[in-house]
Amino acid sequence: MLELIDVAKHYGTTPALSPARLTIAGGRTTVLIGPSGCGKSTLLRLIAGLVEADQGTIRVDGEVLTPVNINNMRHRMGYVIQEGGLFPHLTVQRNVDLMARYLGWSATRIEARTAELAELVQLQPSLLRRFPAELSGGQRQRVSLMRALMLDPELLLLDEPLGALDPIIRYELQQELRAIFARLTKTVVMVTHDIAEAAFFGHTLVLMRDGRIIQQGSVRDLARSPAEPFVEQFINAQREPARQLGEALS
Repeated sequence: MLELIDVAKHYGTTPALSPARLTIAGGRTTVLIGPSGCGKSTLLRLIAGLVEADQGTIRVDGEVLTPVNINNMRHRMGYVIQEGGLFPHLTVQRNVDLMARYLGWSATRIEARTAELAELVQLQPSLLRRFPAELSGGQRQRVSLMRALMLDPELLLLDEPLGALDPIIRYELQQELRAIFARLTKTVVMVTHDIAEAAFFGHTLVLMRDGRIIQQGSVRDLARSPAEPFVEQFINAQREPARQLGEALS
């Protein structure tokens, strides 16, 4: 479905992504993890065509991503960012159907698709008339997901979609998102720094550091066969608070 071949990106003299090779299977969820500044969001933006690689090739279903075809290719991608990235001056309905209206969909088709997506993400239809500022954080993320799915894209890209939510809402949306992914069987690439969340969603985890892909595989692969000491350090750093909580509750 998605292939990166020696893809690299620099900002000035600073490497944001060293030459990377990565194959992402169709119909599966791949999670990019790592500390802040490791290059995971840069990699996602390269896939989305929001920034252009300095070198290398990105293929989507065998088709090379280029400046010439990027606009058409984006219609096959849905993109969700932290806190939703909704346009504050547009109603929920107008945020959701923005691209559909741009592409000339009929009002009947837009209405049917919106209703289908509202049911999928469990958003009350009455909220479609509101503006983003009138919604809770969890509701805004539901709307953002609806917008990303409006054109029924093959590829769904999510950059820390749950990072700004409080723990209870985040837990609820984690459960709902995983169920949605399973139902839709789309190719999903998600960014998070939370390995527990990565393990919850991901068929494959891709651990990054300093713009490099360090190791990829299941969470079991990373825990049992770390490619280098950093892999073990990263896992243990996030495992320790959970262990302490378990001891406090026992």
